[in-house]
Amino acid sequence: MEKKSTIIPSLSSNSIYLGILLAVVGGYLDSYTFISRDGVFANAQTGNMVLLGVSLALGEWKQTIYYLPPIFAFILGVLVAETVKVPKVRHLVYSSRRAILFIEFISLVVVGFLPERIPNMVVTVCIAFVSSLQISTFNKLDKWSYNSTMTTGNLRTAIQAAYSAIVKNNLEAKKQFKEFSVIIISFLVGALIGALATIHLGDQAIWIASAFIFASLILYHRNRGYFRRNSLDSVND
Repeated sequence: MEKKSTIIPSLSSNSIYLGILLAVVGGYLDSYTFISRDGVFANAQTGNMVLLGVSLALGEWKQTIYYLPPIFAFILGVLVAETVKVPKVRHLVYSSRRAILFIEFISLVVVGFLPERIPNMVVTVCIAFVSSLQISTFNKLDKWSYNSTMTTGNLRTAIQAAYSAIVKNNLEAKKQFKEFSVIIISFLVGALIGALATIHLGDQAIWIASAFIFASLILYHRNRGYFRRNSLDSVND
């Protein structure tokens, strides 16, 4: 009798399963930087932009230096993510998205090795870079846009979908609400795990986040294999 094969969920770039892993990382990194780096959120740059504007308005020129590096690191992350998508580069790395996951993994591992005396800004810049890579590369959940490192937009989308599902009896909106709710809960769980891990493990707690990225890296596109089979493999990654 033929044995049934175990079905492992596919981790395509817009898969809910990959979205869960990345949302956990997003929440984890925010907790990590907030607790270990003096109440700083490194994933989003809105706060840095606001504080930069306030500093400029108050004439606190030295203070502006504190907010510029994370913004530049975020910009650099976007540029790297876009460069990896260029056909020639994508062919060299085999899979552009897998390459981004690998860069994220290495970056977080390096952060864990940084000594405690290292300025908070260095860690904040590294996390901002990682966040930018993730936002720029993995921004689709099924066929909808989402964000794995911030939850405001996801919460808005979930509520809008819930309204359409209840008031208009929209079946697609019901599915959207379920998937976005899972992402929001995953972000919250990541923040909880990140807080507990950072309290008990200190700066090295960042390696748990890198483990989630590593799991995504290993499982992502598993059905295609881990090595290039033909010239067409690098086209759809």
